[in-house]
Amino acid sequence: MYGIDSVTPTVSKLMGFKPPDGASAKPIKEIIEATRGKTIKKALLFAPDAIGEKLFQAHKPEFKDVIAEAPIQVPVRSMVPSYTPVCYGSMFTGMKPAEHGIIKYMKPVLTVETLFDAAYNAGLKVALVAVKDCSIDLIFRDRKIDYYTEKYDPEVNSRVLELLENEDYDLIVAYNQEYDDLMHGSTPTDPAAIEAFRRHLKAFKVLADAFNKRYEGVDRVIAFLPDHGTHVDPESGKGSHGTESPDDMEVRHFWSVYVS
Repeated sequence: MYGIDSVTPTVSKLMGFKPPDGASAKPIKEIIEATRGKTIKKALLFAPDAIGEKLFQAHKPEFKDVIAEAPIQVPVRSMVPSYTPVCYGSMFTGMKPAEHGIIKYMKPVLTVETLFDAAYNAGLKVALVAVKDCSIDLIFRDRKIDYYTEKYDPEVNSRVLELLENEDYDLIVAYNQEYDDLMHGSTPTDPAAIEAFRRHLKAFKVLADAFNKRYEGVDRVIAFLPDHGTHVDPESGKGSHGTESPDDMEVRHFWSVYVS
């Protein structure tokens, strides 16, 4: 099984540039083969926090629009420990935690080369759109990319739509976090948290549709890329993650590759 650290070498291979120095993960064969040897020109990576395999299995019919937009499903494993900065640190460097340096819940600026550095070095224009002070907003700072730091998920998604309308980025990353926030305050199956999860699914469809409309006829890729799953902490009774349990570690990614 691939790890979530395979995202960076996969995107690098798809878009025809050298992966970050130190990236140790392998690209995902099924995604690379879907290009039929073409070089991808545009990429939209949607990063919803804490949507694990268990949530997918419990709500599989509700993923119909995600699957329609990104039908190639890849079961992947999260990183240890399964905390957001650890996980997205690996996802966007292609490295294990010990290699990129975030080995616990902490949000330092990464000093290793990342997907975003590699893309910039290849001449690509990159936008990272995230909620203020979230892991993705902080650990990937000091790169030669464009940062859009927003109040919360709705503003993130609106910003991406604005960029698709008015700008021309080669690689856009959009992060959403409401489900993770609410399940930490209650449980992973709390009705309010589940409604937030549903909003993430709807947001992905809206953004993917806008991306496809803007870049119709352009070789492109779209991906739905959660970082980890969740469990109920037996002591607090609330949602948590960070363990090596299957509930935390098992994740499903969804990809689509459009080539002419």
